[in-house]
Amino acid sequence: METVLITGGTEGLGKAAALLLAGEGYRVFATGRNAERRAALEAIGREGKLPLEALEMDVCDDASVDRAVSEIESRVGRVDAVVNNAGIAVVATMEEITLADLHQQFETNYFGTVRVTKRALPGMRERRHGRIINMSSIAGVLANPLFGPYSATKFAVEAFTDTLRLELYPFGVYVSLLQPGYIPSGMETASVGLSARYTHGSIAGPYAQLYQNFLTHWKKVTKRARLTPNDCARVVLRALRETPPKARYPVTREASVVRAMKRFLPDRMLDRMIISMLQLDKIRPGATVDPAVAEAALAEFTNRGRR
Repeated sequence: METVLITGGTEGLGKAAALLLAGEGYRVFATGRNAERRAALEAIGREGKLPLEALEMDVCDDASVDRAVSEIESRVGRVDAVVNNAGIAVVATMEEITLADLHQQFETNYFGTVRVTKRALPGMRERRHGRIINMSSIAGVLANPLFGPYSATKFAVEAFTDTLRLELYPFGVYVSLLQPGYIPSGMETASVGLSARYTHGSIAGPYAQLYQNFLTHWKKVTKRARLTPNDCARVVLRALRETPPKARYPVTREASVVRAMKRFLPDRMLDRMIISMLQLDKIRPGATVDPAVAEAALAEFTNRGRR
């Protein structure tokens, strides 16, 4: 029975992957910081008689990561695969985001991925067997306004994964990326809270129209979303089973389209498409927005994040 460690495994995409993999016969250790979510996931596992356990882990803390991986190693002897799924998203312009929030974004999405991978790798390398699956995003392919902080971390994860894939080739350890487009998950709720100071403070700021246009566009994006976390979990399963696995797995149709656009279209054309999508050419510096319209857009953004 292969042992799989999943970070951010108690909700959203990670939870769906944990339940699917356990149902497929993998021994799954799903990690997270929230005790209630860990207990709820273990209850589901017991009810379904699944080889699934939830462990406490904060990917931003060296000691926490070491404790969790050491516990797995002491109980089952090894970690065969790691799914680095833990992540957060802050919606803000690059000028306005605080360095503290930017550090937090990188600490979770990038350094957390690196930290867990480095702790699990020695055993895999020595056994000449293992898999690392890193959760990227289409935001790691194409950076859009207000997603700069998030995209920066995902671009970093892409580079880390490309390097690691080649460095580990001689040791028989496979490394892959997943690139989901928008999929409704628990990450939205956290994002709404983390982004609140920027989205709610934007009404009177210099980027007020940009935020309003983004919120209007985001409403359309969320409405047309068709895939669920279970769809993403099935791609994780593919990445674990295929030998050799692909370097990258786009998860949504949107992700496949964006990858093709980035590959074949010049930057100037991509810029024009984004300018049109967010109506950046209609923004007038210094112009104010209707507070009622802005508040309505913010309320929609907040409510969708909490669903």
